[in-house]
Amino acid sequence: FLASKESQQVLEGLAKGRVDIVIGTHRLLQKDVAFKDLGLVVIDEEHRFGVVHKERLKKLRATVDVISLTATPIPRTLHMSLVGIRDMSIIETPPLDRLAIHTYVTRYEEAVIRDAVLRELERGGQIFFLHNRVETIARMAQKLSDLIPEARVAVAHGQMRPRELEKVMLDFLDGRAQLLVCSAIVESGLDFPNANTIIINRADKFGLAQLYQLRGRVGRSHRRAYAYLLIPGEKIITRDAERRLKALQELDELGGGFKLALHDLEIRGAGNLLGKQQSGHIEAVGFELYTQMMERAVKELKGEALKPEVEPEIRLGIPAYFPQDYIPDTNQRLLFYKRLASLRDLEELKGLKEELQDRFGPYSSEVENLFLVMYLRRVLKDYLVQQITYHDGRLSLLFHPQSPVKVEKLLELIKGDKGRYRISPEGRLSFASQNQDWQKLIPEVVGFLQTIH
Repeated sequence: FLASKESQQVLEGLAKGRVDIVIGTHRLLQKDVAFKDLGLVVIDEEHRFGVVHKERLKKLRATVDVISLTATPIPRTLHMSLVGIRDMSIIETPPLDRLAIHTYVTRYEEAVIRDAVLRELERGGQIFFLHNRVETIARMAQKLSDLIPEARVAVAHGQMRPRELEKVMLDFLDGRAQLLVCSAIVESGLDFPNANTIIINRADKFGLAQLYQLRGRVGRSHRRAYAYLLIPGEKIITRDAERRLKALQELDELGGGFKLALHDLEIRGAGNLLGKQQSGHIEAVGFELYTQMMERAVKELKGEALKPEVEPEIRLGIPAYFPQDYIPDTNQRLLFYKRLASLRDLEELKGLKEELQDRFGPYSSEVENLFLVMYLRRVLKDYLVQQITYHDGRLSLLFHPQSPVKVEKLLELIKGDKGRYRISPEGRLSFASQNQDWQKLIPEVVGFLQTIH
């Protein structure tokens, strides 16, 4: 807590360039703060800053470099990193001897609270009890004192006088208080190695990133820590709150913040990249299409060459599908069709084949044909082939204008066997094939494409 006179001296030093590094709160973003030559801004706990705060940071200097630090990126920041707008580095190595925090979601029951507190006291530890309503926090503290007379209880919240709050926190740090009933003021910036149990009342009212930060107040030593998330009842809380709590409970391993942020992105959406919303779902075009559009836009802005995308039309007239007797459940069949359509490389295709055999047993010729067709589709996309047809022993290929066909190799093939290869006026290439077996015909097409590219 700085006095007004000290704060003014720091501000004068910033304006005149006498201060090289300044560490501060949101106070540094107010309009009366001026920097002589600002070059780098490091934002700790980035999720605590709103869009208005970040715009103020950008206006401080047009060429300022910004590094954002957070255990749980907000949805928009994470999405901007995933699509390449912002660079991202991940620190996954935990401190030495650090253990994961065991997390429990349970209804508010006095027996659970008393048991959790006494268990921590028995091993000489301290406890945070988070009650985020200042108007009733004193009443809750008295209730806990009556419930657990063995514990020395203290209260801390943001509306206390600075000196009074400082004294309470020092008492807790020195062990004179064992159970700290507090508001979300303890969310960040505190390190109490002896506090290894946190109980969060009405956990359903907090966001996922905030819960993760609050849980991080414990487990900061070599001891096992415990977090109890108290809710009024599963039927009372919202569906999104239920998903948040479930995600936090399941992802309790070390370094789970990034995975939790991905869950948060899924639950809340990515928001508007150029607007004020830092979360929100993209309902108009769908998330996958939106991401593809953003990736293309970013590449254009970077001046990178954009490879055309084609969706090959395959007309081979072969039976290629999942028979109903092979995968009886309709939803399962649709799921595997969707996974097939979204395969990115041959390794994923191989993995899916192995999974099918493992789950449903040996597959029929129709399924084998389907895998061959999807393999062919992947190759056609790579070589920018828009359409392939098979009729009366002849294969016909229609190439995209930007397809990287080596014309000299193609002309050599045509000259070498004029009867087999033909080119139509619209640029369609066809050639005769003696193969009637689809398992040989499709590899023949792939080999031909590799020859002329």
